[in-house]
Amino acid sequence: MSDDHLADPAVPPPNMLIRELDLSDTATAAAVHEVGRRAYAVEADLIGFDGIPALHESLPDMQARPLRWLATMTSDGRVAAFVAWQTHAGTDPRVTVIDRVCVDPVWFRRGLASRLLNHLLTEVVDSGEVRVSTGADNRPAVTLYQRLGFSRAADYEPVPGLRMASLVLRR
Repeated sequence: MSDDHLADPAVPPPNMLIRELDLSDTATAAAVHEVGRRAYAVEADLIGFDGIPALHESLPDMQARPLRWLATMTSDGRVAAFVAWQTHAGTDPRVTVIDRVCVDPVWFRRGLASRLLNHLLTEVVDSGEVRVSTGADNRPAVTLYQRLGFSRAADYEPVPGLRMASLVLRR
C-alpha cells in the first residue's frame, strides 16, 4: 500500500483516476461499502444523527440498489471517493437523482467530491435536472452543491431528528 493518502491536504492528490465501478464484483463492492461507512460515520457526528440509512446498509442491500457508481481511485487501485446515482428513465429520463457522495475521511478536503461531481455533471449526465439530498446541518456538503450550481429547495424531516436539505440543479 502506498502512502499517497498521507500527503499534504493542501496539495491535490496525484495520479488519481475516475472510473465507473461494477458492484457485482464483491471486492469492489466491499471497498465501496467500507468507504461509505467511514464517510457516513463522520456525517452522523456532524449532523448529530446516527440513523443515516446508508450507514447501516448491508453489503448485499447496497449491491442490490439500481444505481450507477463512479469512483476516484488511488494510484494503487483503492477507492478514495465515490458517487452513486440513478436516472429515472421510468418516470422522467431527464431527472437524475444522486443517491450518495462519499469520500474516505483520509482524503477529506482534497477536492475529490468536487472532481467526481464535476465529472458526473459534465461527462456522464450533461443535461436535465439533477437532485440530491444531504443532512441540512452538513454544511460542507450543502456548500459544495451550491458552489456547483445547485439551488436549495425545501428542507424536510423524513424521521424525527433528521432534517434534510434538498438541492436541485436545472440545466
